[in-house]
Amino acid sequence: MPKIIDHDQRRKEIVDVTWQLIVEGGIEAATMREIATRAGFANGALKHYFSGKDAIVEGAYERSLTSLGARVEAHVEGKRGIEALEMFMRFTLPVEQEDATAARVLLSFWERCAFSPEVRGGYDAHLDSWKAGCLRYLAEGREDGDIVTSTPDSQLADEVIMMNIGATVIRVVSPERIHVPGLEAQVTDFIARLRRRD
Repeated sequence: MPKIIDHDQRRKEIVDVTWQLIVEGGIEAATMREIATRAGFANGALKHYFSGKDAIVEGAYERSLTSLGARVEAHVEGKRGIEALEMFMRFTLPVEQEDATAARVLLSFWERCAFSPEVRGGYDAHLDSWKAGCLRYLAEGREDGDIVTSTPDSQLADEVIMMNIGATVIRVVSPERIHVPGLEAQVTDFIARLRRRD
């Protein structure tokens, strides 16, 4: 009988290998040849599972997001409004070693976005989803009477996203500049601002 191939498992293996290569040496290390070699495939065999390198890199990016999302969800579950927003902010900041590893993959993915409209489209969708989540928490916080600032919710959500992206870049490029108490204080100050009338 012909050997039955689990294509989903093979795709997962390819993504895992790519993720590790990016962690070790950045996007340049994750060549199609190296991915195939590390995954135990013949050259050219990857095309049976992915349309190209962009699709594989996007898979590695999704792997990081899935891991982060599961952790955040565990802390946000059962919460709403300003409390959910605070947990969301605290547990998306890159402060743990696991976060640093994921941050390297994210930074490589962002670089790829600059040169691939296909990859950038997927990232735009992620940003839209991320912002929608922040806006939901902000709306709930206003409904609960906890958020009273006159700063528009769209601007506040953008601040949350920019704070996280900035911290992620620094975590990769200059990790010695990441001061965890300082990051936590920024979140505390941001949440306090939401409770103050301008």
